[in-house]
Amino acid sequence: MSYRFSKSRYCSGVQCPKILWLKKNKPELFDTSVMNETILNTGNEVGDLAMGLFGDFTEVPFSENLSDMIPATQKLLDNGVKNIAEASFSFDNCFCSVDILKNLGNNKVELYEVKSSTCVKDIYKDDVAYQNYVLTKLGFQVEKVCLVYINNQYVRQGDIELEKFFTIEDLTEIARKKFSEVEANIKYLRDYLERESEPECEVGEQCSYPYECGYWAFCAKNLPKDDTQTVFDISRFSKAMDCYKKGIITFEDVYKAGLLKGNQLQQVEVEVKNLSPQIQKEPIKEFLDTLSYPLYFLDFETFNPAIPQYDNSSPFQQIVFQYSLHYKEKEDGELKHCECLAYPGKDPRREIAESLCKDIPKNVCVTAYNMGFEKGVIKNLAQIFPDLEEHLMNIHDNIRDIMIPFQKRYYYTKEMKGSYSIKYVLPALFPDDPALNYGNLEGVHNGGEASSTFLAMQKMDKAELETWRKHLLAYCKLDTLAMVKVFEKLQEAAE
Repeated sequence: MSYRFSKSRYCSGVQCPKILWLKKNKPELFDTSVMNETILNTGNEVGDLAMGLFGDFTEVPFSENLSDMIPATQKLLDNGVKNIAEASFSFDNCFCSVDILKNLGNNKVELYEVKSSTCVKDIYKDDVAYQNYVLTKLGFQVEKVCLVYINNQYVRQGDIELEKFFTIEDLTEIARKKFSEVEANIKYLRDYLERESEPECEVGEQCSYPYECGYWAFCAKNLPKDDTQTVFDISRFSKAMDCYKKGIITFEDVYKAGLLKGNQLQQVEVEVKNLSPQIQKEPIKEFLDTLSYPLYFLDFETFNPAIPQYDNSSPFQQIVFQYSLHYKEKEDGELKHCECLAYPGKDPRREIAESLCKDIPKNVCVTAYNMGFEKGVIKNLAQIFPDLEEHLMNIHDNIRDIMIPFQKRYYYTKEMKGSYSIKYVLPALFPDDPALNYGNLEGVHNGGEASSTFLAMQKMDKAELETWRKHLLAYCKLDTLAMVKVFEKLQEAAE
């Protein structure tokens, strides 16, 4: 029997045929960490919401045996159901489920593919073209092929207004023009999959675009295996793949080739020459002189649901639910701490905004690490709570970014690996301090886990909820304690 395609398999083959070959012949080598559970869940939630976009609908029940969904779809078509969700079809072992099928009667249909994205990506065009191919081959007259995606300018007020939340883009002409291409691709991929020996395929852009490939570690097995760093380890190096194709692979290779400058050159040179920490005292001192006491260290935790949960919020907007605040009232003063973590189940922003105004006086110096994020959150709070706007914007206007000395490389060590993220800077500066090791925390170790934990807390019983609150508080507290320690290290460097 010929290989069975689905929408996802076809798109994987378009990205790289070897993905399909490896999934068929070496499935155990696939790295499942590339399958982001949060993104998958978001896609399902958005897909479910979109089903009602055109009014009443009937969903074809899911079956592990996909073939069972085909006669169920045909029965709905025969009964004249106008809107069918997950309408399923197969032609020549090419299966597809259409997210929303409009049944116009007389074998005329419209296809709507739903994505939890905020734009049209090239791979989505391949997706809808494949569906158009299958249904056209089955004899349907496909009147329209559309992509349904999220309008990120939508602001929720009351119930979600589906026609405003979603954007519909007509891709009919693109899908029709790709008809022959789809047919040719399917033939090529089936022939490719019949190969008994592993096809040769150099690593390339297809390893990460449009999706991260779970076979990267296998396909990149010829890269140096020891601690030797390669061009792929150079921070923000857009020419890494070009270098690799030319045989310029290690840090030594790229350094000798003279292809780098600025921060990338510094990263590689420090490694190649095993240089001591690069510390520029005067710029660090000048930066520290911009700070004053009382001095506050602020960090937020947020989540960004695709479907806005609260009024006055937009798709994927960062919704703050927690902050930690360390502060010193004077240079030799005691280090103090306060915090706020909202309970799930209601919009947390008012509680956070009020608590923030209580804990941070006006006209004090506040620091954040990568302040653009904190300033964005505060500005949004000020916009939706006019009565707190003056105080919130005073905090906003007095924030300083403690990341700057690392971003500008006033302070750099090879352990930072070209990054100025605090998750690299902190262990580089304090490699042996277990109290500053996020790995030693319980339950929550990074921002992604913090977001998913807060969402999950909505379904927890009281005891479980309080346990996870402790984990969240400990995580966020470490974020601001880390900032304090980094600040103290900068003070030492400037002496």
